Amino acid sequence: MKPPARILIAKVGLDGHDRGAKVIAQGLRDAGFEVIYTGIRQRPEDVVRACTEEDVQAMGLSSLSGGHMANFSDIVKEMKKQKQFGKVVLFGGGVIPESDRRALIKKGFFEIYTPGTSIQKIVEDLRSRLR
Repeated sequence: MKPPARILIAKVGLDGHDRGAKVIAQGLRDAGFEVIYTGIRQRPEDVVRACTEEDVQAMGLSSLSGGHMANFSDIVKEMKKQKQFGKVVLFGGGVIPESDRRALIKKGFFEIYTPGTSIQKIVEDLRSRLR
């Protein structure tokens, strides 16, 4: 039997609002994924190092503070620097305008989920992508 996919959930930068990230982490756990939550106020280099050390297949970032473009872009840069870009499925979520959502997808994010997206939709998308 194949082990469950490992997913890291992170909050980068000064954003201290973590309720959404915790809800996603719990929903993914309930769906059978193995989830590692790094907590709030993480530096990009620490998040990517954890991604490598935990041998995850996907990483989800959460932003509710308006810093998503800079913080998510810093993660992409750090993943390239640590030679992890393309090895891990990136997704994000939070209060993110549609134009920024499209820009982040162009940078390499699989999907950017906004408030109101069901956990079931995220689970289905990840299962499909991680096959």
